[in-house]
Amino acid sequence: MVKKKKEEVEETTECPECGGQHLTQDYVRGELVCEDCGLVIDDSFMDQGPEWRAFDQEQRDKRARTGAPMNYTVHDKGLSTMIGWKNKDSYGKSIPTRNRAQLYRLRKWQRRIRVGSASERNLASALSELDRIASDMGLPRNVREAAAMVYRKAVEKNLIRGRSIEGVAAAALYAACRQCAVPRTLDEIANSSRVDRKEIGRTYRFLTRELQLKLMPTSPEDYTPRFCSELGLNEDTRSKAIEILQQAAEKELTSGRGPTGVAAAAIYVASILCGERKTQREVADVAGVTEVTIRNRYKELAEELDLGVVL
Repeated sequence: MVKKKKEEVEETTECPECGGQHLTQDYVRGELVCEDCGLVIDDSFMDQGPEWRAFDQEQRDKRARTGAPMNYTVHDKGLSTMIGWKNKDSYGKSIPTRNRAQLYRLRKWQRRIRVGSASERNLASALSELDRIASDMGLPRNVREAAAMVYRKAVEKNLIRGRSIEGVAAAALYAACRQCAVPRTLDEIANSSRVDRKEIGRTYRFLTRELQLKLMPTSPEDYTPRFCSELGLNEDTRSKAIEILQQAAEKELTSGRGPTGVAAAAIYVASILCGERKTQREVADVAGVTEVTIRNRYKELAEELDLGVVL
């Protein structure tokens, strides 16, 4: 007896007969069926998956006939092969000692061939520096890939000439953080890179202008979850801080002011209201602003929003 394999279809697909959204794919019969009314929507459905089955990761690796997807964080996009350092053949047996010298020479030449021209060496160096900064800051994979794409576009348009590789890599990473809604300040990028804040900002503005990057300005709400997490505040305090920022945005109290300072002030007020009081020094150290900035923003929020806290 063959067991039918059924999978749920995307929620946007609806049955033309009853409008139901509970559709299943029967790959044995090749049918698309509505579970609500039983209508066969399509009787020639094609299985897009593999024709083999795997029950663990080892079987999946052995039976797959394609390699890994392209990786833009590597200079050759991960398409070249690598000779491993285990001194074992494809069957797992140790390579005889008389052949190891030849294998060593093959590894050496393979490394040289992977990075042939000067442009490839510069790209490999830049992507390595970019990955180092991202690792130091703990940025996710999608940000690293977006930063690599920004840097590659800058190389294609010959925007690197006359600028340091480290500066362009740091600026590309800052732009990628803005693109992926994982905001980081210029000071945080500068602390993890070998370039100062001023050069990163200047290079970033140059890249956005030449590459025509459409980047929205960051809002204080983008920084709030991370700052609250670093301060050890609970969910209620975080929700209260976001609520204060939303009220401030409605009254246009956030326009023209640094987002990190406004976010820090809202978190400080929320910590007082929710009984998790943090000092201005603690909040300032996490947000990367001064205590004076927090006090000024704090007074503006307390006066305009009538939050019921003592100034």
